[in-house]
Amino acid sequence: MEHPGPLAGVRVVDLTAMVMGPYCTQIMADMGADVIKVEPPAGDNTRHVSVGPEPGMGGVFVNVNRGKRSVVLDLRSAEGKDALSELVRHGDVFIHSMRAKAIAKLGFGYDEVAALNPSIVYTNCYGYGRRGPDADLTAYDDTIQAECGLPYVQEQLTGTAGYVGTIIADKVAGMTALYATMMALFHRERTGEGQEVEVSMFETMAAFMLVEHANGAMFTPPLGPALYPRAVTANRKPYRTKDGHISALVYNDKQWTAFVEAVEPSWADERFATLEQRARQIDTVYGLLAETFLERTTRDWLALLRSLDIPAAPVRTLDELFDNPHLNEAGFFETVDTPNGPVRFPGPPAWFSRTPGKIAGPAPRLGAHTGAILDELGLDELGLDELGPSEPGPGEAGMHAPAMDESSTDE
Repeated sequence: MEHPGPLAGVRVVDLTAMVMGPYCTQIMADMGADVIKVEPPAGDNTRHVSVGPEPGMGGVFVNVNRGKRSVVLDLRSAEGKDALSELVRHGDVFIHSMRAKAIAKLGFGYDEVAALNPSIVYTNCYGYGRRGPDADLTAYDDTIQAECGLPYVQEQLTGTAGYVGTIIADKVAGMTALYATMMALFHRERTGEGQEVEVSMFETMAAFMLVEHANGAMFTPPLGPALYPRAVTANRKPYRTKDGHISALVYNDKQWTAFVEAVEPSWADERFATLEQRARQIDTVYGLLAETFLERTTRDWLALLRSLDIPAAPVRTLDELFDNPHLNEAGFFETVDTPNGPVRFPGPPAWFSRTPGKIAGPAPRLGAHTGAILDELGLDELGLDELGPSEPGPGEAGMHAPAMDESSTDE
């Protein structure tokens, strides 16, 4: 398939499942890589966890596996291992989300894969890094959110410990796996050397949360707790207006002066004149702003604040994003024809002037490309295409026992 993206010509052997790894390789596919998704006979479990037009083609799966090719291999069989070995020999990237012991037991740890292809970039997607005592624990987005302190900071903000309303650990870890793999490919481009890469959800999210929240705890001796006050103050929330809500951040001194001069709130005085002063009493500042925002409608506030170059936005639903004028004018959504009709995907958010990304095609039905890929490898005589139908119909996915059930990173 012709693709102008910056990863055109890169072949990815993808043994990931659920969301973390597939999100990483989805972006690779959008950027032109030939991503070969190796699935067990029962398929990736994510095929079945959300609504879709047919069994095995749930919405989450369809989105994070778009543009990939699916090959069904039973890695507990000699034939399946032989086929995967041949894929490795022709690959640039090998990426998996199995536990270290499980992938080693199958015979596809880094040493074995590097012996087949010394220049390959081998990326491990784990829940917890191998060098710590929790290495063998199963990881889910919810438990990693708890581990990295997200429910704790939500409690500081709202009064109740809670998860954020998105599978943030899976997605941030997936993007981390992407940039780590790209860095290894860049090193290979410079030196010809392949290498092993490890990305874990816990370490990734610990680093992510501590960007701002490490704060005073970084110093010796500590100058304060690991917490960034502005992010967790109780009054940090969308402001209620006369007829709804608005998000606004009157932040720097220029914005503050413009706001005070235009609105003339009765409480504005020298106590709040500088950013440093406001930062020390940020909850009070947000509370006073909340009282003022009740005085006008959302439309009136948006018009005023944007005229003053103060960041402001309406509080939207996710459904509204599909009708957002900015996103539509920018060409953010891409409609792809699929066997189940047109699907409107959120497209690649990064823009390239010479090598633009694009959605390479629909998500594959289970084993849709098994025969073609085996033909490419010269392995059609092994009869491996009998493990799964090229185009399974509704209800056929999931009828076999799984060949890979040792995922360490799952939504």
